[in-house]
Amino acid sequence: MAVERAAGDTATRIPARVETPADQDEEGLPPGIGPYRLALRRLRRNKVALAFGALFLVIFILCLLAPVYAHDIAHIGPNDNNLEGKVKVGGQLKDVVNGQGVGIGPTWQSHYFFGADGNGRDVAVRLLYGGRNSLEIGLIASFITIFFATLFGVIAGFVRGFTDGLIARIFDIIWSYPVVILALALGTALSLYGIKVGPVTIHPGLLIPAIIIGFVYIPYVGKPIRGQVLSLREKEFVDAARAQGAGPWRIMFSEILPNVMSTVIVFVPLIVANAILLEAALSFLGAGVQPPNPSWGNMISDGVHLIPAGFHLTLVPGIMLILAVLGINVFGDGVRDALDPRARIRIEH
Repeated sequence: MAVERAAGDTATRIPARVETPADQDEEGLPPGIGPYRLALRRLRRNKVALAFGALFLVIFILCLLAPVYAHDIAHIGPNDNNLEGKVKVGGQLKDVVNGQGVGIGPTWQSHYFFGADGNGRDVAVRLLYGGRNSLEIGLIASFITIFFATLFGVIAGFVRGFTDGLIARIFDIIWSYPVVILALALGTALSLYGIKVGPVTIHPGLLIPAIIIGFVYIPYVGKPIRGQVLSLREKEFVDAARAQGAGPWRIMFSEILPNVMSTVIVFVPLIVANAILLEAALSFLGAGVQPPNPSWGNMISDGVHLIPAGFHLTLVPGIMLILAVLGINVFGDGVRDALDPRARIRIEH
């Protein structure tokens, strides 16, 4: 469609403005609505993303309630062995662990709902406690990654010069190693003996794999943020802030940082999902959560040795891991689409 305007013997064709999906989303909205409020409206229209986000939230709440389930329903702790015990299934008493060292399969009742492992420990209880550990590590690692990646990315992109070169080269060094290999090497070296830096000592526990995972993912977030800041520092609003006498730190954290927050928000669910997966991989290989503490990774590792007789020992934590990561990943895709001004999610009033 075009508009023709005659001027003497000549005609000028002015192409009509093409309406984008973002324009359609903004129709009928009050003036001055912020981008995050508009993104929230888009996200509320994405039912699939909300459903998978709710799935992850349910898993998160169930894992938080692990002590309640263990104390009030299963009546057994996550590390309580029961090699000589028996459980009534279908009116008959059965050994929790048979003569071949294989735990009972799922009973679908309050005791041993998902069965028992080779030591007679309740798989359902360990599944929830393992989820608590895996999610705790994933969230702490994600905070470490996002905080330091944002800090160093903004500083490197804005200051430039020697500071930018130093930070960028450190990013490149970490980036050059495959994530699993670097995390496995650090986990093997640190998980058994802890970390000691001067007067600060971090003993082996959940914090060690969280620090390792958070560290190895820093450049994967920091480099995109640095690239965005390199572009933003040349914009007119930065020049205006300088003209008003704002210093470098004020410009970085009051002008630049708010403009990269949408990128940071998009990275959060992605990093959480990858941190949970990497923790499971490290625990599976023995460099993450150390026994007898459960995690989905070491539960899968323990169950592999009892396939096919104890197939449920691998299947149950594997399915829980898949559902948790799938839920946060699909929800993260919805957040990304909502923050994208070209998103095709139509808002209806």
